[in-house]
Amino acid sequence: MNLSIIPTLLLAISLQGNPVQIEELLGKWQLVYFEAIARLKNSPRFQNSSPAMKADLDYKIKNRLENTVYQFVEGDSLFYNDYQNRDVVQKRAKIEISPDNVLTIFDGKSSRKAKIVSLEEDKLVLEPISDGEGAGKLTFERIIPEKKK
Repeated sequence: MNLSIIPTLLLAISLQGNPVQIEELLGKWQLVYFEAIARLKNSPRFQNSSPAMKADLDYKIKNRLENTVYQFVEGDSLFYNDYQNRDVVQKRAKIEISPDNVLTIFDGKSSRKAKIVSLEEDKLVLEPISDGEGAGKLTFERIIPEKKK
């Protein structure tokens, strides 16, 4: 048996036994890592791009990471940033979490689903569920509010 899968199995078992509650997600979460971005940056197309093209893409990636913030609030709501015509806008959606830890985001016109792969006090890992090839996991870190002086 491959011992490297044991931590993954333990995590899966622990999440199965303990459905995530919306209250555990309350607060702001900043996207810090997205597997699809890592794949893009390691791709031959990116590696063989001109320095100007790489710099432009790096800027867009940094901007996307910095502006992807999920704020889970009391009840069943989520505020999140999205792009419309290159502008960052804040949107609101309803959310549900199934007993098997699938987060569903209802934004009015459609819904998106993501498996909650892991949840720690300051780290959240989601894996989007889609019909096509998976985009990979998204890792968020909790934003701790600064204390007022």
